[in-house]
Amino acid sequence: MAGIDGPGIAFEDVEVRRAGRQLLAIPALRLAAPRIGVIGDNGSGKSTLLRLVNGLLLPSSGRVVVGGLETARHRKELPAQVGFVFQNPDHQLIFPTVGEEIAFGLTERGMPARQARQQALALLEQHGCSGWIDRNVNELSGGQKQLVCILAVLATEPSIVLMDEPFSSLDLPTRLALSRRIMALPQQIVMASHDLDLLTRFDRVIWLEAGRIRQDGSAADVLPAYRAHAATAADADLVPA
Repeated sequence: MAGIDGPGIAFEDVEVRRAGRQLLAIPALRLAAPRIGVIGDNGSGKSTLLRLVNGLLLPSSGRVVVGGLETARHRKELPAQVGFVFQNPDHQLIFPTVGEEIAFGLTERGMPARQARQQALALLEQHGCSGWIDRNVNELSGGQKQLVCILAVLATEPSIVLMDEPFSSLDLPTRLALSRRIMALPQQIVMASHDLDLLTRFDRVIWLEAGRIRQDGSAADVLPAYRAHAATAADADLVPA
């Protein structure tokens, strides 16, 4: 693939296998658009693709290159470029207060604790949450926890933010509010989601099926095709055997 070591995310002859079973196979793929959605049925490989990008998972063969860094050789450098927002915020939050959670990534990169707290406060103020700095995370709603997770990732200023079903447990008003925040971010966003309405505003959508790319293109082309596929599958399930 030409320019695999340049900006953006690139897959080259990537295969992921576990216990002799192929989980993902992507011969060639470059991700450079600002907003990229990843869709597919459960088990189609969405989470596997995301975890390949941030080095949580390495390919069984082939290469994944992020901003010129091959993930298999530069796992330690990847967190500076790639942030990851988990589906369940309780799996991501590790500190008792909001301020500590957001400041952690900064102190890990060598910033003095006082300066890290000041930057955490500034980020909270920027997003209308200035009173949260000393709040216990266990007192927050699900949507508030998810926002804290996003802000903790943004605090370290990665160029890419990966999101794995970030709205699955949120009510509609919270999802709409968070989606507006996400669409306004300057970072490249790659999001795996079943929320097709949200993805209509994305620049590109990739449909995975059984670990392979079934369709890749604009939201206007891919989402209707996936909806039709899902409707057909649902109708087939209703037919008596």
